[in-house]
Amino acid sequence: MTATTLRRLIVIGLIALWEILPRAGLVPELFLPSLSSTLSAGWSEAAEYGHALVVTLYEVAISMAFACGGGILLGAVVGSLPRPRILIMPMVSSLYAVPLVILYPVFTVWLGIGSESKIAFASIYGFLPTMLATAAGIQTINPQLLLAARSMGATLSQRLVRVIIPAAIPTVLSGLRVGGALVIVGVVVSEMLISSAGIGYLISRYRTILDSAHVFAGVLLVLAMAIAFNAGIKWIERKAAIWQTGSRAGQRAADELTAGTLQPAT
Repeated sequence: MTATTLRRLIVIGLIALWEILPRAGLVPELFLPSLSSTLSAGWSEAAEYGHALVVTLYEVAISMAFACGGGILLGAVVGSLPRPRILIMPMVSSLYAVPLVILYPVFTVWLGIGSESKIAFASIYGFLPTMLATAAGIQTINPQLLLAARSMGATLSQRLVRVIIPAAIPTVLSGLRVGGALVIVGVVVSEMLISSAGIGYLISRYRTILDSAHVFAGVLLVLAMAIAFNAGIKWIERKAAIWQTGSRAGQRAADELTAGTLQPAT
């Protein structure tokens, strides 16, 4: 049995248990409503959930642009320059260790309870791991690759596109995966804390009236967003696989070139 088949069987088994256990009375419906009743509750309020999903997706998209785009850009700069790296990296690493959710009330004081505070909070929440991963990826590039590229007459733009970016892609994508997931978490959690719209707001509202079916319907939407984001990252990884292959080939060429230059002439 392959790993893919086993994973599918596990998912099917969990779905079956989700439906069977509440129906059989083994788990109270208040704690875990059946899957069919959860889907029915979501369908009955499809317009409300659809509007909330649009709000959440808007906040997630804007936050992703700031967190992932800004994190990759600043991480590339910090990772490439020694002085900014020495100055900034310890502070960012220390800030990343702080539970940033405690800062969300500050954002609501500054920006109100609308989308602006959610976007600002989620952007910072996802920005830090993306920046750290990108900076780390830039630092792990073997200097021999750049030496080989320069010796072959590559320009700065060619070294950037054909050496630096491909060599750093695996680490950058890992940071992008973590940062994007934290953006989704940050938006939903901030909506649950203080908000008047979005999926998190619906989850919090239905939780207060103990409507478990509608709560889990919102949870399913959040899960769907996370799965869609993960699928997008996997698609990018497949597209970037040829760059990673080229980077490994460049590494071998650089090793051979360096070995040739270090061998004494006979």
